[in-house]
Amino acid sequence: MRTAVYAGSFDPLTNGHLWMIERGLEMFDRLYVAIGTNPLKSYTFSVEERLEQLHASIPSCERLSISEFHNHYLVNYARSVQAQFILRGIRSYTDYEFERGMRHINNDMAPSITTIFLMPPRDISELSSSMVKGLIGPEGWQDSVRRYVPAPVFESLKEIDLDQD
Repeated sequence: MRTAVYAGSFDPLTNGHLWMIERGLEMFDRLYVAIGTNPLKSYTFSVEERLEQLHASIPSCERLSISEFHNHYLVNYARSVQAQFILRGIRSYTDYEFERGMRHINNDMAPSITTIFLMPPRDISELSSSMVKGLIGPEGWQDSVRRYVPAPVFESLKEIDLDQD
């Protein structure tokens, strides 16, 4: 059985993330979508809120598991769920450089786990959680942001005040 992990902060979950999950389900027999936390990073939504957003935004599927991991390397999490693959998205040259380095380090730690890179289609290739958060605030932001995130995430974004960060 081909099993993969697609991990990220998903803060917030975007339509680009959903595209990656859909492709992952097409490519693998089992896909683990995992929220990883970085202690050096501050988040808009709690892990619990992000898990709720993932569950609300992705149709239930027996081949899909949604979870989280703390204080572990991604390859160790992948081993713990018996995944042979890590799925990563490449939107830009900068992503490529970072992900290429991480792929080599992950391979040093777990040579049996293969990293698979996917490039999203052009219409979502610039989409990132940071870009979405950067659009929030000015008058009319809702019309801009609505097209980039799933409906449950958009509703959560409308409820927060990002100026408190």
